[in-house]
Amino acid sequence: MKTSDCDILIVPGYTNSGVDHWQSRWERQLSTAWRVEQENWDTPTKDAWVERIARDVKRAKKPVVLVGHSLGVVAIAHAAPHLDRGKVQGAFLVSLPDVERPDFIPAIDRAFAPIPRDPFLFPSVLVASRTDPLCDYEKAEDIAYSWGSAIVDAGDAGHVNTESGHGPWPEGLMRFAGFLKQL
Repeated sequence: MKTSDCDILIVPGYTNSGVDHWQSRWERQLSTAWRVEQENWDTPTKDAWVERIARDVKRAKKPVVLVGHSLGVVAIAHAAPHLDRGKVQGAFLVSLPDVERPDFIPAIDRAFAPIPRDPFLFPSVLVASRTDPLCDYEKAEDIAYSWGSAIVDAGDAGHVNTESGHGPWPEGLMRFAGFLKQL
């Protein structure tokens, strides 16, 4: 699959992805990419985020490939059973946060936990870092397996965001292109 063959839905996490974040850069670079806008990025609620994802998948004109980061990954997992069957062709997921940790960000709706573990009905890949402060690699690996996702070890990459030096993130874009080729 080529980027022109699909609608690429960018699903940012908590507080959205800033202008220099790799998701924002991909949105500007990829002509068929657009962001799933949330009403409240700073005090996210699971039901509202899931509804927005499902709504945007429904209004897409082409097959959909989801690109989630951080809390957007968890929101996609919650939305997966509600998405139009067959319309979502794949999901490229980066930096799953462990919302099940008791010390997780207080502004996050506790309904995001537990993280769903049902297998996805579409191909997916989860990119996880060995040094992500929001999720241990072993937890990300376990959840990826439950979803039926391929796991990609990003090594020492922090939370794979601007703060960890992943603004442009060309390696991620190449991996995403490889994922699309497999669809």
